[in-house]
Amino acid sequence: MHKMTRAKSLSSLFRAAAKGAGGGSDLPLVDFISSLNAAVPPSSTSTKRSLKPPKPAKKRIGDVEPFNLLLDPSSPPEVSSTQLRQQLTSILDDRTSSDVSPESEGTSSDNYSGSLDIQWLSELMSNANVPIKRKETSRGKKQKWVFKNGQVPQCKQLIKLCGEKLGTEATLQFFGQLGRETGVKEYIALIAMCIHKARTTDCEEVALVEMSKVYRHFKEMRKRGFQIDEVIYSQLLMFFIDRGMVEEFHFFCGPIKDGNCNSIPRLGYYEMLLWISVNNEEMIRKLCDYIAADDNEDNLQLKENYLLALCESQQTDDLLRVLEIIDITKISDKHAATVFKALGRLSLESFTEKFLLTFKSLDHGAEKISRLIFSYASCIPNLVVEDVVLKFESLHMKFEITPSLESYKELIKFCCSSHQVQLALDIVNQISQDGLSLSIDMLNCILHALEENHECNLVRRIYSVICCHNLKPNAETFRRMISLSVKMKDFGGAYAMLSDSRKMNVKPVAGMYNAIMAGYFREKKISAGLRVLKQMELDSVKPDPQTYSYLMGYCDREEDIIKYYEELKCSGITVTKHIFMSLINAYAACGQFEKAKQVLLDEGIPVKSLNELRSALISSLASNGQMADALDTYEEIKQSGGDLEPRAVLSLMECLHSKRDLNLMLQLLEELHDQGYWIEGCCRVISFCVRKKHVSTAVHLLKQLKDKFCDDELAAEVLFDEAFAIIAEEEPADVQFGVDLLQAIKSDIGISPSRKCLDFILNACVKAKDLQNSLLIWKEYEIAGLPYNVFNFLRMYQALLACGDHKSAEAMRTKIPKDDLDVRDVISAFQATYSKSTTPAKPNKRLQQQKNK
Repeated sequence: MHKMTRAKSLSSLFRAAAKGAGGGSDLPLVDFISSLNAAVPPSSTSTKRSLKPPKPAKKRIGDVEPFNLLLDPSSPPEVSSTQLRQQLTSILDDRTSSDVSPESEGTSSDNYSGSLDIQWLSELMSNANVPIKRKETSRGKKQKWVFKNGQVPQCKQLIKLCGEKLGTEATLQFFGQLGRETGVKEYIALIAMCIHKARTTDCEEVALVEMSKVYRHFKEMRKRGFQIDEVIYSQLLMFFIDRGMVEEFHFFCGPIKDGNCNSIPRLGYYEMLLWISVNNEEMIRKLCDYIAADDNEDNLQLKENYLLALCESQQTDDLLRVLEIIDITKISDKHAATVFKALGRLSLESFTEKFLLTFKSLDHGAEKISRLIFSYASCIPNLVVEDVVLKFESLHMKFEITPSLESYKELIKFCCSSHQVQLALDIVNQISQDGLSLSIDMLNCILHALEENHECNLVRRIYSVICCHNLKPNAETFRRMISLSVKMKDFGGAYAMLSDSRKMNVKPVAGMYNAIMAGYFREKKISAGLRVLKQMELDSVKPDPQTYSYLMGYCDREEDIIKYYEELKCSGITVTKHIFMSLINAYAACGQFEKAKQVLLDEGIPVKSLNELRSALISSLASNGQMADALDTYEEIKQSGGDLEPRAVLSLMECLHSKRDLNLMLQLLEELHDQGYWIEGCCRVISFCVRKKHVSTAVHLLKQLKDKFCDDELAAEVLFDEAFAIIAEEEPADVQFGVDLLQAIKSDIGISPSRKCLDFILNACVKAKDLQNSLLIWKEYEIAGLPYNVFNFLRMYQALLACGDHKSAEAMRTKIPKDDLDVRDVISAFQATYSKSTTPAKPNKRLQQQKNK
């Protein structure tokens, strides 16, 4: 609600500023906007932007044909008169002091012309090994910076730093002082910064200033002859779409069209998203009518982009209306696939079969139809992978089409991404049965999935397929197969594959040997790992950086570390960041912590890798018990404005054990921005809270986890279960904490406990011999609507026996189904462990035989 209100206010300011410009105001932009605050109408409380224009007589946006706005170069992109656009352009072009961002206030060209006297930048450039290197081409160009074409990432980082320190406008001038021609990549970086600031600011004036900068960047790009491609304008248009800013959207379409006349079809895509965002049903209907119209073949691409946006939205009724009329055969193959994905997402099988039949009757080719079938089947919701494959096969059978090799490849990728590697191998067999040619790329995809899923045992089956079909594997295929064999500790099989690679005319590479060497080192078989190095020498295979990384990483003596590092330098191999990481880990493992720190002082370390190496140092120090030094290094990174690598954050969390470390744990959790790492870190903090009895914090984090998994209840349930599993494992068991946590989850988060949660707490009751809480948890099963099963009866019977309540235990025993022999054995074992039952159990021959043995 707040974002929408702010967007509406910003839109009003934008329009008001344009009107005011007609009066000849010479005020700076920010000052002029401030003077208009009283004239800005109060923002609506509606969650959607108002679709009606202001009261003054203007042509309504809804009355303008949307496709005319995009197609007619003579018509203004703004929805009002030409004069409005000229007035607004005048405002945006006014380079005043208000144009400077807060970070750049007080900064002028005098501050940086002629020399690099900005302290933070001077320090950055003074590093002799900075990635953006100075190249002296002649005596007269000593002070001129020349950027290598291959150093795009470093250049982007420098632009970002300059933009944050100086502001985007000053950055362009600053690069001019350095002799740097501002290119497309620089403009993309600066425009992205402006949009990011506009999205994150709470001040409407700042947001408007940032948009004016974007406009000027567009204009400068056009002057320089640069084309404004989608990668440049997409972020800006999505900003307007997210905020529901209709007038601003169409205003900026003007310079985009002028800068790239081929952008009109793609602008149609964003226009449809705009009307959907503001829920303008009238405009959506007009665009749908335009898509279905059969009167203008010239604008087919524009129609396709309108349809593409409609397919990606939730406008089901509008999409159905268009699909009833549209001629599907006129849509390009690329966009036809998007339509079929939408059909799958909406489970519209009748439309799917209708369109497939149309394509087949017009002889569009079996390969195209097969691809469309995959697009449809792979997007059907709530289908397990096996059912997707069945749907894929059944549609091919229904239309009497043999699946194409390309669609089979996509199906294999789909199975691998869904962790169904066994199914992917079955498809490989089906390809062979259909008489199609297998490719080694298919098997490489499956091998990659095996590595990701740790299903190493299937590597032999893949190797068998390669041999049976006389496929020609490459070096990467053998490296993956050898690595998987090593993970199964099948070193003999790995060496056999290494030997077979020569027979198949595949030249062995260092990566194959590295996989075997790393496996031996992991098993602490150092001598066997060194024999692999000898084998490389005999086979005339030169070690690579990864080889030396493994050798140094598993050294237990400082002399060996120095020996291998000297060999590395003599071999002429480039020292990579992984080599530096291995040096850090090796010195730390040997107890040489000061030398591990000194690795970061090496002049060969690229600036872009420094933060990652600092993170590696933190991980190494923490895992070797040097928490104080690790935390000091962490503080240094934070003070310098850097971010800790996610793995280093998790390593620090792993080494924090004191109850007073909770605040630090929560601070470290805020360092994790990637969702996958955040979930892992959150689980570690929850585990810490459970062990240290921080109920409120644990509940707060569990609620955040629930919000993250709002669309995946099963995943959330598994994570909740883990918290109670810790309680069941603790010695001694703190049952009361488990009960308190359970009640807090029910009341604060509003979810019922799973069966596993209650099972874990009941197990803790047995260990603690807590009768009262055992009875309480027993009732929770019924409250949660979970019927009792045999396991629950057995566990409650055990709890009653452990607590000495033999009468209740005997009553519980009569409710336990005793058809299963194992259940009877468990009952007898409980009776023997705790006490004799009031009704002696019949002797169990199987249990007696086990005792005799």
